[in-house]
Amino acid sequence: MRSHLLNGLTAETYRRSVTEGVERVAAKLATAASPFTGITVDDLAPRVDSVDLDQPLGDTAAALDELEEVYLRDAVYFHHPRYLAHLNCPVVIPAVVGEAVLSAVNSSLDTWDQSAGGTLIERKLIGWTNARIGFGPAADGVFTSGGSQSNLQALLLAREEAKAESYGQLRIFTSEVSHFSVKKSAKLLGLGPDAVVVIPVDHEKRMHTVALAHELERCVQDGLVPMAVVATAGTTDFGSIDPLPEIAELCAQFGTWMHVDAAYGCGLLTSLKHRDRIDGIERADSVTVDYHKSFFQPVSSSAVLVRDAATLRHATYYAEYLNPRRMVQERIPNQVDKSLQTTRRFDALKLWMTLRVMGADGIGELFDEVCELAQEGWQMLAADPRYDVVVAPSLSTLVFRYIPATVTDPAEIDRANLYARKALFASGDAVVAGTKVGGRHYLKFTLLNPETTAADIAAVLDLIAGHAEQYLGESLDRAS
Repeated sequence: MRSHLLNGLTAETYRRSVTEGVERVAAKLATAASPFTGITVDDLAPRVDSVDLDQPLGDTAAALDELEEVYLRDAVYFHHPRYLAHLNCPVVIPAVVGEAVLSAVNSSLDTWDQSAGGTLIERKLIGWTNARIGFGPAADGVFTSGGSQSNLQALLLAREEAKAESYGQLRIFTSEVSHFSVKKSAKLLGLGPDAVVVIPVDHEKRMHTVALAHELERCVQDGLVPMAVVATAGTTDFGSIDPLPEIAELCAQFGTWMHVDAAYGCGLLTSLKHRDRIDGIERADSVTVDYHKSFFQPVSSSAVLVRDAATLRHATYYAEYLNPRRMVQERIPNQVDKSLQTTRRFDALKLWMTLRVMGADGIGELFDEVCELAQEGWQMLAADPRYDVVVAPSLSTLVFRYIPATVTDPAEIDRANLYARKALFASGDAVVAGTKVGGRHYLKFTLLNPETTAADIAAVLDLIAGHAEQYLGESLDRAS
């Protein structure tokens, strides 16, 4: 069994085995005619269940043949231009090269003696991101597993910075279309069920700052403590960007921590055309970025950034076997000192490789392309009598609803849209997402693939309409 350990004696086996795997994936990428095969859970589950994990195949090629059956053939391929569903981006090749390197070397980014240069590369990228945000020299941060963890850590810091006699006094303010992780974080942080105050949004799905000011004032009048305002730069459903400068003014007025969840909108940090859409982010106390959403990085690649490095002390614990206090005096950099995680992958290497090969402008050009495609798609939807589109895109998301010419029952229209999404997924021709607006079912395009074209959008809209019309026709037949 030692022949399977990666070391100097097995370097050639490693090269051959990884090459076999890469060739399988490359073949799938080159030949995938659609983003999905349409396979059902009932069809795929028996294949996976039939695998006896206690009977190894003993051969990489045989294992890859089996993997073709249980995964590769039926995977959802985000690289395909008609994958239009969730916040999943196609990935750039330099980042995938970085992924291969970091997996093989297997550094752990918790301590210097497990990572060495990896520690310095991560710190360099945190500094680079902070400069892009507009933070000063006192800023810091750390890579995380994703936006939910970044939001949790930011709110932990906000809780510890707040001056309150009890957690029950603390309140977090966020918009009605912000990410669910805000409420989840409040629960994990031991705050009460009323801790999160939801602020309504305007017609552009941005936090209503007049309502925010009113709620902050009421919070103080009631003897409570406004712990944090979570502004969103790129909501999951709409891509909307809250008015950051106005929110920053209110946070300064009330002495409240300002967190910006820019998990989606962080791509604007590299934009050549639209960076001004997140002006005001530099006034935040903390920022979430998901490089694996709009920097075209493989999952996972995320970070939480803070304007004042000293606030990260609230996540610091010292263990004698790992990062004893004396290391601080010895100026040994340990990333575990500021992370919620201990063992942690060297995910920063993927972004490093991307910047060293493509540069920030290269990332920005790609993100600008999808933002401009969304504008084109919005114009297409606005001019199409078959569809109702909710709001013009701030980033690259379109939320819309098929509206039949002859049916007026809102519940029946809901069912037609739900059916169309399900039927489209089952066909494998395209993948779109769904959400609710005003209690009604809508469909959603999240455009993160620069290879997607206006023609792709038009074709998918025709497919959706066809499925919806089929459902309504069958519904009419059943009713008669």
